[in-house]
Amino acid sequence: MKDPPELQLVALRVYDASAYVTKLERNMAASARTLVFRALSDSTRNIHHVSRCRIKHLCCRAGITGCRGYSDSTEGKSTHFGFQTVPEEEKAEKVYKVFENVAKKYDVMNDAMSLGIHRLWKDTLLHTMNPQPGLRLLDTAGGTGDISFRFLEYTRSMYDRQQRLRAKSHQTPSWQDIADHYVSDKAGPPQSRAVVCDINKEMLKVGKQRAEKAGITTGLSWVVGDAEELPFDDDQFDIYTIAFGIRNVTHIEQALQEALRVLKPGGRFMCLEFSKVTNPLLTRLYDAYSFQMIPVLGEVIAGDWKSYQYLVESIRKFPDQETFKEMIEDAGFFCVQYFNLTGGIVAIHSGFKL
Repeated sequence: MKDPPELQLVALRVYDASAYVTKLERNMAASARTLVFRALSDSTRNIHHVSRCRIKHLCCRAGITGCRGYSDSTEGKSTHFGFQTVPEEEKAEKVYKVFENVAKKYDVMNDAMSLGIHRLWKDTLLHTMNPQPGLRLLDTAGGTGDISFRFLEYTRSMYDRQQRLRAKSHQTPSWQDIADHYVSDKAGPPQSRAVVCDINKEMLKVGKQRAEKAGITTGLSWVVGDAEELPFDDDQFDIYTIAFGIRNVTHIEQALQEALRVLKPGGRFMCLEFSKVTNPLLTRLYDAYSFQMIPVLGEVIAGDWKSYQYLVESIRKFPDQETFKEMIEDAGFFCVQYFNLTGGIVAIHSGFKL
């Protein structure tokens, strides 16, 4: 018996719908396979990338050369030491001797060379940083501890200010406020910590003596370490500073990548360094003072003309503000900016690790 035309039409439509669903399922399955394949490929690439980074990190820790994507050897390569051209492997030793020679008179010479203005520059660095209590600072090439001392003092005063504001806002506190205040006082203020890291033992020795005289005993530690190969694990610090030190590094790019490595996500990189003067008249005056007066001051105060001649020359070899900004960005930092101080004699560069 033949089905009625209406039933045949329904069956045909059901068949067409079934075929369409089957085709749709095949397409969805293919798309899903493609997405899974792409996800696996991307994951594999990321795993390989992370593995390469970890392998490089482990190689460096084991003392194996050629780590973190840098050249396996510096043999035959040259760099600048002031206005001199020297083999790369010799620069670090020469720089070490410079600061070893001037360590005892380093702070006195800073005051003499800058007429005391270096103190204002460092204060400006801290005000720009505006660190909150409880943060951890790595003061790379920290020498005699100027930045770390300021950091600890700033966070301490910031905590005291917060406490005063809190007390002012609770003129008639409730029992809950009193209880909370008692608990917070018992716990104590959040402990800010500063680590002074410098390759030069003599500079650290002078810094420790300064800390003892100033009565700074808590929240401060001293570590011998190279800015190009920091002796710290990844993601350890909230703030990384390097003040008047990065121009003395042989491989600036490597030092910047080390800074990125040891900072926590959200951590801030800050560099205070001599830079390029923007005013032509100031440039002539600054050059005349630098080359004719600073080495003389070095000879009279520290008994070392050559070291301060190098320091003056090293400033002229350091990249200008925009070039250094690009180097920081290339290292992987975000929101990089800089601020000129004293007409560009000094600049503060800042960037964040995301």
